[in-house]
Amino acid sequence: MEIIPDHVINESFKVASIIRDPYFRSIAYAKMAYELYGVQNKRYKEAFTKAVEATKEIDNPQALIRSLIEIAKYLAKCRIPAYKKVFYQAFEMTKQFSSSLKDELTEEIIQTLIELKEYDEALYYAIELEDKIKRNDNFLKLLNYYLKVGKMRKAHFIINHLDDEPWRSIAAIETLKVHLKREEYGSAIKVLSTIKNPYWLSEGMRETAIYLKKQGAPRATLEKFIYIAKNMSENYGEEVLKNLLIGFGIVGEVEFALNILYSLPLKKRASVLIELTARVIHEPKILKEIMKNIDDELFAKVGKFVMDRLLENPAEEYLGVVEIVGSKSMDEALLTKVVTFYSKLGKYQKSIHLAQRISDNYLRSLAFGSIAVNLLKEGNVDRALEIALEVKHPKWSSWLMEELLIKILEMAKEQEIENDLEKKAKEEKTLWES
Repeated sequence: MEIIPDHVINESFKVASIIRDPYFRSIAYAKMAYELYGVQNKRYKEAFTKAVEATKEIDNPQALIRSLIEIAKYLAKCRIPAYKKVFYQAFEMTKQFSSSLKDELTEEIIQTLIELKEYDEALYYAIELEDKIKRNDNFLKLLNYYLKVGKMRKAHFIINHLDDEPWRSIAAIETLKVHLKREEYGSAIKVLSTIKNPYWLSEGMRETAIYLKKQGAPRATLEKFIYIAKNMSENYGEEVLKNLLIGFGIVGEVEFALNILYSLPLKKRASVLIELTARVIHEPKILKEIMKNIDDELFAKVGKFVMDRLLENPAEEYLGVVEIVGSKSMDEALLTKVVTFYSKLGKYQKSIHLAQRISDNYLRSLAFGSIAVNLLKEGNVDRALEIALEVKHPKWSSWLMEELLIKILEMAKEQEIENDLEKKAKEEKTLWES
């Protein structure tokens, strides 16, 4: 152990005593005390005593508080219990100031305690901050420590003291991650149920699904999590299940997503599934897996939504999805959309095959009309007219031939051909039925 010679110590005390500014003198003595404590020299107590005495000469209240914070810091470093009393004394003195200055000085106490790793003490003073932003920011700093060391009760204490967004939801999400890591699935779901903000709730569900997916959680673990979620939904509502379902769906765990789906009330399943497909509309593999596995009573509604979205920008990568819709669907309106999709991509053999299955005259005219219009765009007039003849109903056949004639003339004038048959057919149908 190092030893500081007595004459050096004596000289240090002498130098400190001639520092004119009591603020700097008090801090000098406090630092001396810490150094003397480090070499187990008993005069550290004398140095601390002189530090405190020097504070009595400080006229500026702010400087006095800051000197007490410094003295408390070095007392804590020397493991002297009195440090808590000195911090508290400094805090009590902040109450004479305006809210903003009081918070500024209190934050200095909090920051010092965090540096000392005295997190519980720091939390005590963080609660006293009046400014919501400062209070919430400090809560999150402390939360990170408690989560790191696994002090989950303290973490939940902080969540319960956060009333404002996005701090409360951020705290909940971070706490959720730790519960998942510890495989405390019941606690994870409880945390999720406290998140009221839709965005952050979705984030929480996404984090849950992604974590379980990345960790390669065994099937038994996923099933256990879903089982707990289903039980918790009785107390916390169906929103928990819905968001968990979407979380699993967007990471490709379609089987588990559909497992949860069938726990929801029948009247809500279609809307939830449509929401999921909207979230994965740019993921053809996941979308295909969903469409392949949903039952018939949901298929028509979800299929209509999916096809409407895919028809906005038809692409080859979705052919697998569309093929499933075409093979599973018995709904002629949905089949018409599939025919239109195939036609736009020039897959005429497939589109004609499906169009032949459509018996409704109105829909049949739309299906074959879509094929014909796309053939016209390619300049294949004869084939377009030949396809139009597949519509056998006198009125609809005549209507379609009339529309195609107009489009042939537009093409001759080098105008762009628009596939607006559905809109025009609806108008014509309304006229005929009126």
